[in-house]
Amino acid sequence: MAKITQESLVAKATGYDIAAWLITGIALFFVLKFSLLPALLAGLLVYQLVHMITPYISRRFPSKRPSNYSKIWAVGILVFIVVSLLSLAGAGLTAFLRSDAGSLTVLLAKMAQILEDSRKILPSWLLTHLPADALTFKEMLTTWLRTHAGELQVVGKEAGRVTAHILIGMIVGGMLALREAVTVEHFKPFAGALYMRCALLSDAFKRVVFAQIRISAINTFFTAIYLAVVLPLMGIHLPLVKTMIAITFVVGLIPVIGNLISNAVIVVVSLSQTLAVALGSLLYLVIIHKFEYFLNARIVGGQIRANAWELLIAMLCMEAAFGLIGIVAAPIYYAYIKAELRVRDLI
Repeated sequence: MAKITQESLVAKATGYDIAAWLITGIALFFVLKFSLLPALLAGLLVYQLVHMITPYISRRFPSKRPSNYSKIWAVGILVFIVVSLLSLAGAGLTAFLRSDAGSLTVLLAKMAQILEDSRKILPSWLLTHLPADALTFKEMLTTWLRTHAGELQVVGKEAGRVTAHILIGMIVGGMLALREAVTVEHFKPFAGALYMRCALLSDAFKRVVFAQIRISAINTFFTAIYLAVVLPLMGIHLPLVKTMIAITFVVGLIPVIGNLISNAVIVVVSLSQTLAVALGSLLYLVIIHKFEYFLNARIVGGQIRANAWELLIAMLCMEAAFGLIGIVAAPIYYAYIKAELRVRDLI
């Protein structure tokens, strides 16, 4: 997208701006209502990756005869590479989580068995909050999955539809990146107002998602050190370590809540050894996240100027309105809203 300057936006809102805001709001609601968020995120991801890499390629391989034809080929090849790598990464992660080494089904079954076996060592006040046995735990999970099946969209026809949406979104994002690389647009007032809304949304996505990827990678690194290095050196070997590391990275892409999910999984699996190991895991994770709290504030807060409590409120409201998919969309939507308010000096 074109560079956004505050001077270009801090002005009295015109009728074109108001109409553009209304259309953008309706479009964002439509995306959530009809489960098009995966396509939107995939398209924005490809678009931003191509825009981030293109200047680097241009500097490393300058053309002595610049032309639109050669630029189209260069950016087109880059788009193809980015889409292919993202598709391969997604397919690889899916294959790993379905394999015996990383199966989520195996992990859930293992957690159920651990909870049942650990009832003998856990304090009585904690037992009242746990399932009575493995069968009850599995029934609870089954009920939860059935209730949220429409939101998770991970089985059968829904999985295929989401995959198709993601691929189409990546292709559209690549086409837009290719178009902007070779075309200088001259917008009329209403089109320009819509373009600015898209530019702010794309910029909000870039700030939130790439910041969260860095945070998740750091969290996964420290968690992997604990699970794969520290515990084995102490003679403690937890089951399904690779699965827990993969889950830590994937759910870590969801701000705040992702860490709670991965921590709960690790602590429960640690109970397969002793209560002391589980408490040690909990203590280690708490220490890590205390350190990461300041890191998060620096990375995410510096990018979108939002506190953790702001994101939590936004995620809570979006979850109540749209379910699980609202949790994923909340940080991006909230960052976009704050960007709109900030460029007009309203906050």
